[in-house]
Amino acid sequence: MAGGSRKIRLWDPLLRGFHWSLAFFVTLSWCLGQFGPAKMTLHFWSGYAIAGLLIFRLIWGFVGPAPARFAHFLRGPGAIRDYAGHMLMRRPSHWPGHNPLGALSVIAMLAALATQVTTGLISDPDDYINVGPLAKHVSAATRSAAVGWHELGANLILILVLMHLGVILFYRHWKHEDLITPMLTGIKEIPEDAAAAFGAQSRTPDGERPGP
Repeated sequence: MAGGSRKIRLWDPLLRGFHWSLAFFVTLSWCLGQFGPAKMTLHFWSGYAIAGLLIFRLIWGFVGPAPARFAHFLRGPGAIRDYAGHMLMRRPSHWPGHNPLGALSVIAMLAALATQVTTGLISDPDDYINVGPLAKHVSAATRSAAVGWHELGANLILILVLMHLGVILFYRHWKHEDLITPMLTGIKEIPEDAAAAFGAQSRTPDGERPGP
């Protein structure tokens, strides 16, 4: 960073709490779904926790601090193509927030989890035990099919999680950029010019910076 660098407050405490709580409950839900117990009470409660976290993230994506807002990190095809063209360069991107490709992974994960929660709520595996609380509100064919959709969704989420971990390792060892520490501390070092642009974008109309 020839022009110098600056540390910025990037991820707010609530977003960081959401991220690590979601990681915990997704892991817990997947393990309970794969390894039991047969009575899925804990699995259901873990799913409810994920549903609550997703609702929070949806709201926070519109009213939270600038880096957490969907409008801040969702980009068009041109920006995605441009970032992808430089992604393999062996240097840190120092992107102030989710980069254009990372934004796609965020949306994909949120959509997959929302679908997974929905199919779990309406599933009826015909065991008279692990029936979703909303299964009675859909047709017999739908709640039966939802069981298969839920199993397929679990595999898709596993793939997305493994891809997420793979990208973290890629950035750490290929691009020499640590993505984990900023999600723990909220602080990230970025180039001075990017920090100045980030500060301007992060100000509300009255000139105050939102969030902590």
